[in-house]
Amino acid sequence: MKNKATKEDKTKKGLQNDHVLSVLSIAVAIPLSMSFWIINIIYSKIFQSEGFDEITLISPGRWLAACIIPILVAFYGYRRKTLSLSGALLALVVGFVLVLSNYCFMMTLLIFFLSSSKASHFRPHLKKKFEEDFKAGGERTWVQVLCNGGMATQLGILYLIDVGSSERPIDFVKDYRASWLSMGVLGVLACCNGDTWASELGTVLSKSDPYLITSFKKVPKGTNGGISFIGTVLSTLAGIVIGVAHYLSILYFADRTTWMYAPPQWPIIVYGGLGGLIGSMIDSIMGATLQYSGIDKDGKIVSHSSVSVKHISGKNILDNNSVNLISTVVMGLLIPTLSKNFWPLV
Repeated sequence: MKNKATKEDKTKKGLQNDHVLSVLSIAVAIPLSMSFWIINIIYSKIFQSEGFDEITLISPGRWLAACIIPILVAFYGYRRKTLSLSGALLALVVGFVLVLSNYCFMMTLLIFFLSSSKASHFRPHLKKKFEEDFKAGGERTWVQVLCNGGMATQLGILYLIDVGSSERPIDFVKDYRASWLSMGVLGVLACCNGDTWASELGTVLSKSDPYLITSFKKVPKGTNGGISFIGTVLSTLAGIVIGVAHYLSILYFADRTTWMYAPPQWPIIVYGGLGGLIGSMIDSIMGATLQYSGIDKDGKIVSHSSVSVKHISGKNILDNNSVNLISTVVMGLLIPTLSKNFWPLV
């Protein structure tokens, strides 16, 4: 009875601490957002008075959203062990930039985070059997957050500088720069979501072992570069989900007068699916060739060579974080390039 009471006390104390932390986070976010807004007003007045082009004034509501939403998301990720402390802190920066620049980026980021978090918590007892460095919930560090969200953050900063804080429909004829940067962010997040769904869900939902993408030979589950039919479908669906989120966000947040005269926006969904599919394929090709995969005496996949490890595929050139970084950079450039050239043909 005493042990049970002690556990209940600890649970209550933990909930109280979480509640206090949430209140403190909001208490910090509100004055912080207001101070950003005041700085933005002062900045705009100074530069307008010196003859610069008109500076877009960001509303206090957007500053507030850019402060509160990332705090809540990072706190949720930390509590769910999807993010480590360092990962949660860097996620604040990523979220701040994307929410401030474009609410469509905010919605796609939220969908990516929530769906990938659910995927990471799906059937962990099965993943533990074939992953040597398995962590419950994924618990991504700052390095992993940087490698997955760094490219999207850079594009978001460029969007802020070049376009400002606004939501605009994709129109490469009338609004080229905003459209290019928006599709770049879409490509990055679709790639990340596609890779996460394929690796976190595909490995446990597929009943048979995957095939190595470079040789199509069967390899154990968890091998870098291993693909399956279910994983491929899931990566495409994951990208489509990101595309749908971006498409609906444009319809909701963008000024009706802008998207009524813009070209059809539904191809965003198609390019989201392509981002998930192509991104996961690029990730698999690099994983099969530039990442070392071996199997130890316990039957778990390892990424280092030793006497007791049997080599399966790849060379020890890149790690998983490097592969993710390169994949996101490639997709952040490829998707806007494809969409600007083939948008009318989709």
